[in-house]
Amino acid sequence: MKNIIKKNILNFVILAALAAPAPLMAESKVATVDLRKIFDNYYKTKQATAALKDEAADLEKEGKKMIEDYKKREDDYKLLIDKANDQAISADERNKSKQSAEKRVSELRDLEQAIGQFQRAARAKLAEKEDIKREAIVTEIRAVIEAKSKTAGYSLVIDIAAESVNKTPVILFSNGENDITETILSQINAVAPGTKAEASVAPESNKADAKPAEKKK
Repeated sequence: MKNIIKKNILNFVILAALAAPAPLMAESKVATVDLRKIFDNYYKTKQATAALKDEAADLEKEGKKMIEDYKKREDDYKLLIDKANDQAISADERNKSKQSAEKRVSELRDLEQAIGQFQRAARAKLAEKEDIKREAIVTEIRAVIEAKSKTAGYSLVIDIAAESVNKTPVILFSNGENDITETILSQINAVAPGTKAEASVAPESNKADAKPAEKKK
């Protein structure tokens, strides 16, 4: 009996779901957007990527210097070991070289740890900055999409580039109707450095400082 009741309830829910979309969809206006395309082609994303690459290059140079220093000390250590085993020199000289080699081993271990810590800190620093910049840019893009959607009367905007946790597409088909990707891209890139729109926007300070031309007497 319970199974029959559950089955009847399920059938009722399915029938209701099938019947409901017609009037609901008539009242709703849905748009689509490719958020990944907008993010990748936004001029601020490219600026942020370039800045992170420059910082990564600087950190890489610093890391290479530490590695070069390590290799030099390692070469010195090998020379000391060779000298400590050289029977052509006195026992006193061999003993001094051995003691120096032992100190150099300790220095190499400390330097090796320092290099590892530097590399981990550099990766964490870059990853944190990338996350912060990404979040800020996505927030800005979403605000533009929201404003555009309200103006156009869209009740829902779907990201066709969204993926599930299994890296499979969430949206399996879209006919491209009411896609606002290019519209949003054009809007946010309208004032990109070097564009006509950007050049036409004069800073308020410059406007205030501008003096009217003196009349000729």
